[in-house]
Amino acid sequence: MALNGYTLIGFAGALVVVLAYGANQADRLPSHDWRFPAANLAGSALILVSLYDSWNWPSVAIEIFWAVISVYGWMRAGTR
Repeated sequence: MALNGYTLIGFAGALVVVLAYGANQADRLPSHDWRFPAANLAGSALILVSLYDSWNWPSVAIEIFWAVISVYGWMRAGTR
C-alpha cells in the first residue's frame, strides 16, 4: 500500500468518522445535532475520494450508503 495523497485523504476521512462517533459515545456530540451527520458525510466523502486510487466495490457501496444515511440525518437535524 502506497502512502500517497489519496491514501492520506482516506485516513483523514476515517479519522473524521471515528472522532464523530467517539464524541457521540462520550455524549459530547448528540446524534440529533446537525454536526454529527455532517461529520459522517464529510468523512464518507473523503473515504470515497481515496477509493478512486484503489477501487473496491464493497467499500464504495458502504460509503455511498453511509453518505445517503448521513444526508438523511442532516436533513432531519435541520427540522428540529
